[in-house]
Amino acid sequence: MYYVYILFSYKDAKLYTGYSSNLQRRIREHHAGKSTATRDRRPLKLIYYEAHLTSDEALRREKFLKGGNGRGQLKLQIESTLTNLGYACL
Repeated sequence: MYYVYILFSYKDAKLYTGYSSNLQRRIREHHAGKSTATRDRRPLKLIYYEAHLTSDEALRREKFLKGGNGRGQLKLQIESTLTNLGYACL
């Protein structure tokens, strides 16, 4: 399985979208500061993930969610979670 995931940064109240074949390991790496993209944005919380059968599908979905239309659709899909976290840019 391949996973696309969304992390919420409590430090800057922004989202990070990522992709991994091992979700648990990757989240541990983010929390430990081993990812340069999120090291200075900790603490982080996993707020969404989805599984895909192939890496191509997961990568395509990650790119979509990082773009304008995909980001907007995702925010609508997880609106209540984002509101509870204090995410202001809906």
